[in-house]
Amino acid sequence: MRPRIWALTASLLMLAPTVAEAGDYALRDGDSVVLLGDSITAARTWGRIVENYTLLRFPERRVHFHNAAWGGDTAAGGLARMDRDVLAYKPTVLIVAYGVNDIGWGTKADDAHKQAYLDGIRGIVEKARAQGCRVYIGSAAATAEDPDKAEHGYLQTMCDEGMALARSLGEHSIDIQRGMRAVQRRMVEANAKEKPREPHSLHVSDGVHLNDLGQLAMAFAVLDGLDAPAEVSSVAVDANSPALATADGCKVSNLKGNATRLEFDRLDAGLPLNLGLFGALQYRFIPVGDRLNRYMLTVRNLPEGEYTVTADGRGLGKWPAKRLAEGVNIASATANGWEPGGPWEAAAWSLAELTQARVKLTQYLLELARNLPDSPVLADLQAQTRDADRRIEDIQHTLVSPRPFHFVVERAEPAK
Repeated sequence: MRPRIWALTASLLMLAPTVAEAGDYALRDGDSVVLLGDSITAARTWGRIVENYTLLRFPERRVHFHNAAWGGDTAAGGLARMDRDVLAYKPTVLIVAYGVNDIGWGTKADDAHKQAYLDGIRGIVEKARAQGCRVYIGSAAATAEDPDKAEHGYLQTMCDEGMALARSLGEHSIDIQRGMRAVQRRMVEANAKEKPREPHSLHVSDGVHLNDLGQLAMAFAVLDGLDAPAEVSSVAVDANSPALATADGCKVSNLKGNATRLEFDRLDAGLPLNLGLFGALQYRFIPVGDRLNRYMLTVRNLPEGEYTVTADGRGLGKWPAKRLAEGVNIASATANGWEPGGPWEAAAWSLAELTQARVKLTQYLLELARNLPDSPVLADLQAQTRDADRRIEDIQHTLVSPRPFHFVVERAEPAK
């Protein structure tokens, strides 16, 4: 990154409100995070969502993500390639999700295969701990099996033992399956009531691999397991005077106007997660807004009527005075469903493209190292790719660096 950009970023970070350090998100500044698992993780979708969340919510933290998952892999397979595919990246955090292939999609659900899974989990934890790496052993992603039956099925029981083993070794666990099943139960209820032509599901036709909604549900479960906070920031303004009532996770300046038109600048420590065009429609079954993405605006004591809200000139929508007084989550609010609403959402859409670029850049190298380990140009490619990856990471951080947004809350003209 150019010195001028670094200087601007540093000055903005000094102005931005401090994010709580104690008891907050598990991924820390300087962490190098490796994701290890089978084809569900190798799809590189839930991992990108976790990366985007981290960049947006905690832009002051430099956290590097690397995906080391392989389709068809098992815990034993992951252990066998730990040195090459995991420890070579000097991780400080390892997130692991195995189970389905370990028991052959249920065709090998027996004690011998369970023990092989547990031995693999133990070995992964012990190898990572020896390098000072924090380990999160996740249960496998939920399958399309009836959630009530799956609750006590072989896969969940085996993964429970794996997670307990990780905790007994001093590390962490994330129960991905149960987190996803909570989503499945909401879908089951909706399917029974609505009887849609295509039932709501987290899976593709094989009942194991995940569709995009399933990947989001898995990301949601992982983020919950990493103690991702619900609150982004919140502002409450009293239209009388006007006066600032509260500002949590942000700073408000230049507040002026009256009950007809209010304006102020808002500088947030972090920004909400957004998933692209119509992304918020996926929140119906997955409570991203309430559990991960509370970016709140409250305006009290406005005269009765409707009010438009804009940020940097971008339309967020129109709300009655009573609704604004209760507080509105504007994380994904937009006046035009075909366009991002606030500038933070526009930035998130572009961030997703950059994260995808990182995935493509590093994925080819992982595959090349596996398929052509003796290539005479492999070492040179690795060095060039690392340099290009760092450059993209710099662009990501520049994009999400804190800056103030100018808000205007204005009484809407009555419809003629």
